[in-house]
Amino acid sequence: MAGGRAFRPSAPCRAAFAALLTLLLLAALSFLLSSTPASSARSSPPLSAHLAAVRRHAAVLAAYAAHARKIKEASAAQSLSFSTLSSDLSALSARLASHLSSSLPEDALRPLEKEARERIKFARALAADAKEGFDTQSKIQKLSYTVFAVGEQLARARCAGRMSSRIAADSTPKSLHCLAMRLLEAHLANPSAFADDPDPSPEFDDPALYHYAIFSDNVLAVSVVVASAARSAADPSRHVFHVVTAPMYLPAFRVWFARRPPPLGVHVQLLAYSDFPFLNATNSPVVRQIDAGNRDVELLDYLRFYLPDMFPSLRRVVLLEDDVVVQKDLAALWQVDLDGKVNGAVETCFGGFRRYRKYLNFTQPIVRDRFNPSACAWAYGVNVFDLETWRRDGCTELFHQYMEMNEDGELWDPTSILTAGLMSFYGNTKPLDKSWHVMGLGYNPSISPEAIRSAAVIHFDGNMKPWLDVALNQYKAPWTKYVDTEMEFLTLCNFGL
Repeated sequence: MAGGRAFRPSAPCRAAFAALLTLLLLAALSFLLSSTPASSARSSPPLSAHLAAVRRHAAVLAAYAAHARKIKEASAAQSLSFSTLSSDLSALSARLASHLSSSLPEDALRPLEKEARERIKFARALAADAKEGFDTQSKIQKLSYTVFAVGEQLARARCAGRMSSRIAADSTPKSLHCLAMRLLEAHLANPSAFADDPDPSPEFDDPALYHYAIFSDNVLAVSVVVASAARSAADPSRHVFHVVTAPMYLPAFRVWFARRPPPLGVHVQLLAYSDFPFLNATNSPVVRQIDAGNRDVELLDYLRFYLPDMFPSLRRVVLLEDDVVVQKDLAALWQVDLDGKVNGAVETCFGGFRRYRKYLNFTQPIVRDRFNPSACAWAYGVNVFDLETWRRDGCTELFHQYMEMNEDGELWDPTSILTAGLMSFYGNTKPLDKSWHVMGLGYNPSISPEAIRSAAVIHFDGNMKPWLDVALNQYKAPWTKYVDTEMEFLTLCNFGL
């Protein structure tokens, strides 16, 4: 073009062309040099055969070059997606921080919460696709950290209206991360010292004992649940705790319980959900939806719906959340008459509050046809499950049906584990006496001391967990007294207990 600059290929294009030309020349030279001397020309193949071979090699090289270009284009597009998503999440994080500092009401945060969920969902789908196609682990890990940070800020934003100043200063999750990393480092330094016992304890499968299931990746919280239950039991040796965590956290749990053995002779079985081969995309719509990036809740939270399959030899199991403290002997829960129902739980409704209409979308015909909007809701935290009745009534299969029906999120909020339980155990739940399970210590500052003292289990449900700086101070003592302060990593990780 007149007055313009002559076109020159980019440096990567020139390098690729030079490399391809060099390979072609080397291929041709190697064939020619490998031919026999002129004196034996009668026995040598004609020159045309050599040229044909060179052409075949050139075609192969061209195919490889085309494949390389395709991979490069796909990788570039994926890198652009990662970069754009990272920028979006960073901007969203800044907006969340701005809302936290301005103490806006919860209603003002709902559009931002919806946007955050959509971006996080897209991020997980992008990461899942990247795992299948390319070796982009560093990008995926970096994006995961960003998603985690936005998720943490979103959780804080939910209660920003009344606790923003305290929550904004909260840095304790870093301590939990530090603790997990310290325990993992100890395991890596000497893995043989923390190997799984090849001969599991017979108590783990003994249906005559008292069995508890805890699903968690928080080793400190689980240690408090186990210690409080053991010290409250009349005969601790009859209590068995099945702790199930994510595979990446299992080594940390093994180090903790090896260095700080369960107290008073209670039994603790440590498992990862990868130990259960039936938890796969073929058998479970939950796993399939999580793998496809269509589910914002971790698999760990859904394991409660697979209790009969996880522990086939047991008849009854008590599910404990990791944010509870046991204050009385729970042995009597194994004598509670469930009247032929599957689930024993404390109900949470009063007046018109916390009934099924709060959790389900009754504009959907299938919801209207199957459920009563005035039915009373109940809570997770302390749940007695009759596994034999569960198997008889096919509750896991029913759960799978509802999960498939709600894949688009039209029936209920797909992040709500409680709603999935309310549906799966509808008409199959026996109310427990409220003294078994007193809730609200993670959000309600007005629970009476008498209600707390008389409770068999107190539950720190809500955002103000007892291991966080934002915990309600008047409730921390019943939790901190069961923390094993002799574990050296707690001091190293700056836990303010």
